[in-house]
Amino acid sequence: MSYPVDRRGLLRAAGAGLAGLGLGSVLAGCGSSDEQSGTVTLTWWDYFTLDNFRPAFTRLIRDIEAEVPGVRIQRRTFPFADLERQITLGAVSGDLPDIAIIDNVSMNSLAGSGLLADLTERVEDWGQADQYYKGPWDSCQVDGKSLGIPNNSNCLALYYNTRMLDAAGVRPPTTWDQLADTAQRLTSGDRFGLAMSAIRTEEGVFQFLPFLWQAGGDLDTFATYGATALAFLDDLVAKGSLSEQCVGWTQQDVNTRFVNGRAAMQINGPWQLPTIRQTDVEYGVVALPRDQEAATCLGGENWVVMASSDQQDKAWQVLEYTQRPSVLVPFLVALGNLPARKDLADTGTWASDPALRLFLSQLPVARPRQYGPGYAAASQAVAEAEQSVLTGTASPSAVAGTAATKIDQALEER
Repeated sequence: MSYPVDRRGLLRAAGAGLAGLGLGSVLAGCGSSDEQSGTVTLTWWDYFTLDNFRPAFTRLIRDIEAEVPGVRIQRRTFPFADLERQITLGAVSGDLPDIAIIDNVSMNSLAGSGLLADLTERVEDWGQADQYYKGPWDSCQVDGKSLGIPNNSNCLALYYNTRMLDAAGVRPPTTWDQLADTAQRLTSGDRFGLAMSAIRTEEGVFQFLPFLWQAGGDLDTFATYGATALAFLDDLVAKGSLSEQCVGWTQQDVNTRFVNGRAAMQINGPWQLPTIRQTDVEYGVVALPRDQEAATCLGGENWVVMASSDQQDKAWQVLEYTQRPSVLVPFLVALGNLPARKDLADTGTWASDPALRLFLSQLPVARPRQYGPGYAAASQAVAEAEQSVLTGTASPSAVAGTAATKIDQALEER
């Protein structure tokens, strides 16, 4: 990710100037305290900016301030696309929070930057690591260190329109062969059998990676298994079962086509359920169809503590408090999110809701995008490969080989 040189230079100059004036600690703004009251104010950053998130965060912060001794919270929100950048820029300006909730894929770039506090000893003393699903927990583990705590999770699954499948006399697919056959039989007129996002951003890569993993490969074997996954999707487009326009669709665009009846099936996440339930669409959700193995892609957020914080003990107390079942369950229910803790599988709305329970059941096979600091470049290579194949400008095998070279170079940064 690149930033304007003049802005970066300005931040460096500003940081240096303030440091020269002895104001560096003011810029840091981490863990300020009121010595007379014994109260510490922790700064907290996240990207949950929408109004419907506000009640859940208001309640959580109120409870933290009431239950964690001597803590006050100063929360600041950023747009989703800006939070990681602001943290990176904060390393230059000295303006960093004490704690933050970040997208788990951001661990790739931030984990190796030295910005995140090592929580390993605290986690070992806490003794609750085994209560988390493997994928979410692994997303916080870097070079043998615990650099965060999973807060919530999501993953991808296959939605289907029950009326359309019943009318076609087909059942929800469970394998690639069945997916291809079912998608073709459900394609009619301006309705495609399947919709998915293949946009040239992390959204598209998020939806492509399960196909790579299901084929039996990973980023380090992209030349072979990437070609397999790309060829499968290319065949869907060639047969008209998947629209070539998917190269420009976000996941929200995909869901819109599903609820409008222009797609009989879609690959998407649990965050689409509130929108679907406002319509009259009769739907079901099943695990992503598998090839050589079952796999889906892990999404969600992690709590992190900044290494620059002067109040890491208090920050850890806050993180620990947020993970108490009595606190975490109502918070996640209010947000419409799923837990990263497997010991909460039988509590909350996800315990009785069939669709949410399906997504929860897939967390054991949900893989984190944990590839190190070179992941952004590797992800870009994957996105470019998918775009080239699905728009018909290159063959899967040729593109996979070219992309594999770029991916290997990127992953060498690990």
